[in-house]
Amino acid sequence: MSAESDEPAGKAEGLAVPTRRTFLALGAVAASTVVTVRPALAQTAGSVLNCQIPVPGPHAAGQNIAADGTLVPAGTPGSHRGFSRPLTGEEVRVMLNNGSTPPGVNPEATQAYANYIRRLQAGMSGFTCYASLQMPR
Repeated sequence: MSAESDEPAGKAEGLAVPTRRTFLALGAVAASTVVTVRPALAQTAGSVLNCQIPVPGPHAAGQNIAADGTLVPAGTPGSHRGFSRPLTGEEVRVMLNNGSTPPGVNPEATQAYANYIRRLQAGMSGFTCYASLQMPR
């Protein structure tokens, strides 16, 4: 650019240099975004702990769970019957992280249930809940 150019001093190579007013406007937008997103993240964390994982899922009704978490026919030696109700995200989190047994769960079946949950794949009932539990907070 030459000294004879009619462009304002704040422009370089066709790009505008942001003004103080632009920075203040961007700061206001960023602050309001933080205020709006934070409650949503808190709500998400709470809902993850309340989600449910059926053990086993509806696709495996009538089957038992082997110690390694695979589904086996009912009556297979060493297998465990499915849990009578879906486990909550909080119960699963405690079971997977601490190895402790949630209330009402047969202590001998806890490891089989944990292995079943670890084997969940996309499309299976409870997978989304399990995947949400794996997300860092």
